[in-house]
Amino acid sequence: MKLNFLLLLFPVFVWSQNLDLNRLDSLQKSGKDIKVGLVLSGGGAKGLAHIGVLKIIEEAGIKIDYIGGTSMGAIVGGLYASGYTTQQLDSIFKETEFSALIQDNLPRKSKSFNERNDSERYVLKLPFDDFKINLPSGLSKGQNIYNLYAQLLSHVKRDDFSQLPIPFLCVATNVETGEQVVMEQGDLATSLSASGAIPTLFSPVYIDGSMLTDGGVLNNFPVEEVRAKGMDIIIGVDVQDDLRKRENLKSGFEILAQVNNFRTIRAAEEKSLKTDIYIKPDIKKFTVLSFDEGEKIIENGEIAATEKFESLKNVAKAQNRKTYRPSINVKDSISIGNIDIIGNETFPRNYIRGKLKIESFQETSFKELNAGLNNLSATGSFEKINYSLTENNGYKDLTLKIYESNQNTQLKFGVHYDQLYKTSFLANLTQKSLFFTNDVASLDLIIGDNLRYNFNYYIDKGRYWSIGVSSRFNQFEDDVNFEFIQQNVGSQNPLNLNQVRLKNDDFTNQIFAETFLTKDFKFGIGAEYKFLEAKTETFIEDPVMNGAETIIEKNNLFSTYGYLKVDTMDDKFYPRSGHFFSGQLNIYFPLFDDYSEFAIAKGEAAYAHPISNRLSAFISSELGFRTGNEDLAGLNFFLGGFGNQTINNFSHFLGYDFFTLSANSYIKGVLQLDYNFYKKNHLIFTANYANVEDDLLSNGNWLSTPDFSGYGVGLGSQTILGPIDLKYSYSPETKDSIWFISIGYWF
Repeated sequence: MKLNFLLLLFPVFVWSQNLDLNRLDSLQKSGKDIKVGLVLSGGGAKGLAHIGVLKIIEEAGIKIDYIGGTSMGAIVGGLYASGYTTQQLDSIFKETEFSALIQDNLPRKSKSFNERNDSERYVLKLPFDDFKINLPSGLSKGQNIYNLYAQLLSHVKRDDFSQLPIPFLCVATNVETGEQVVMEQGDLATSLSASGAIPTLFSPVYIDGSMLTDGGVLNNFPVEEVRAKGMDIIIGVDVQDDLRKRENLKSGFEILAQVNNFRTIRAAEEKSLKTDIYIKPDIKKFTVLSFDEGEKIIENGEIAATEKFESLKNVAKAQNRKTYRPSINVKDSISIGNIDIIGNETFPRNYIRGKLKIESFQETSFKELNAGLNNLSATGSFEKINYSLTENNGYKDLTLKIYESNQNTQLKFGVHYDQLYKTSFLANLTQKSLFFTNDVASLDLIIGDNLRYNFNYYIDKGRYWSIGVSSRFNQFEDDVNFEFIQQNVGSQNPLNLNQVRLKNDDFTNQIFAETFLTKDFKFGIGAEYKFLEAKTETFIEDPVMNGAETIIEKNNLFSTYGYLKVDTMDDKFYPRSGHFFSGQLNIYFPLFDDYSEFAIAKGEAAYAHPISNRLSAFISSELGFRTGNEDLAGLNFFLGGFGNQTINNFSHFLGYDFFTLSANSYIKGVLQLDYNFYKKNHLIFTANYANVEDDLLSNGNWLSTPDFSGYGVGLGSQTILGPIDLKYSYSPETKDSIWFISIGYWF
């Protein structure tokens, strides 16, 4: 009885693993044009194995008549259905930097000066509307992913997927109803984004008012949907996870993925029986984020498909059709016609066009179009920007679909350590549209070894004059040479002190107006009130005493100032290309304290350029001087140290400790080589030289051989906390070696 039962089940098992040759022969003899459907499952990075399988399917000579996919299966299948060859797909995925796409990393050049400061300051950002801390709907909005799909699919002229070179469908999940959504028409790039919107990793995608997420939540292997299209033979490629053991479930994301996979893994066992050729690549060693191992994953897909090569050849023989697929011509530019914008309610059309920077009826590269979309995304004012292209007498009309963000309030956090400010924790409250649509108010509170705050309010007028006010309080303590304060306390040094412990307070308030010639070029004017106080508890014989505390300097200063800044650097901390210029002039007037008028001018120019794929060079020069007879030590130029956010007239200088070099004028040069030896890790060699002397420009010594020099070698790493640097430095003048460490973004 048991034997008879097993014999009855045998054909089912054979059907799930090997092609039913009798059925294939029967189809062929009937004279039927045998239709072959291809089903590609989701699996994140493991879905790259689909490319390897497609290579072998093409080699076998099979003509695919319909493709259905979910998540990464939809992405690979959709691109293939649109006309891409397997060689093109292989090149696309090998050249794509998925980590940058997934993290929504926007190039620095896409951001305004304020947006750059924001992205180079905070580690964590959380929505805080209605005074409630929320988690974002996804770690990534998916804008970069969408931009890539839209560019790759710009040749698709119809919104009916059945009109593609190979008819296609993909599956998504309606978040609100919990129902499956089969997409067979509409914008293909948006549909692929929705099908691959892995929950928690990507924000949901909106299509026709529906809130959609990854189709793998409900149907990760759409066999029935493809069979229903009249397909006679189904080839199924399964890259879904198997259930993992506890030793492989170490992160919250891995556990969440395991729980989410319970139902789909069980369903896959049943769905595999409904395929005619079932291919399951060996992807156990990989995760949904193993994009850096894509080449090996693609190879494993080829291996798995090769094992079924005889079955694939049999299907190809039964079809007896030509399978030639010409490469599609991938253009890198388009002729933009009319530009239409829909979905914008808060932000006017001229604001969006100003950020987009695309002109009508002109040839535009996709690089420029994507840069414009990045400009909009970098503002943080939009959840997503989709677009479509329609033919218009040789041009393509561009329609932007804008999804404005309802999020106006954020909590932001940062951490930092250096040897001047020591340990610092940053909490920030940012409020957009406080009084006007285009204003931003931001308050930093920094606690740790030194208490600080920073407040900014800014009304962004784009290319027109923007207005801002700022206020900051900054304090730190450091050991300085006695000579550093000697001019303020006279020549008295009764204890023969080498160093004193100096506490510095800086309270600065500004109002300014600025305008932009380009996104990277701004200039402005403003007025500033500054209170400076330096004091020490180290005993010094001085008439100005407050208990055991000696006031070294105390000034109330007022100035007007103008500035100009150009910044095209691709990275603030480890620049590989670009140039930088900053110049500022402050003119001080005796509005609060009794001092004569004087001025301070300072400037910096820098240039970075790649030498090879991993090696880049950086060169910079700085100059600063003070005019007038007023002798204020607190506004001297101070050189030394590394790793802190510099204020006033401070400047880093390797080989010397903080504030070791001081005078009313200086000139400094830096030469640096950066070897990016592994991913985001850098080996950096630095040489810096300076002349630091009172009245340096008037005595002509700024052109002489540098009096001070320092050299450094260090390791730098770009981490989730920001840059982490460890530097060893040495000065041949002092014969001293100094180590510097900096952890996290500077603030």
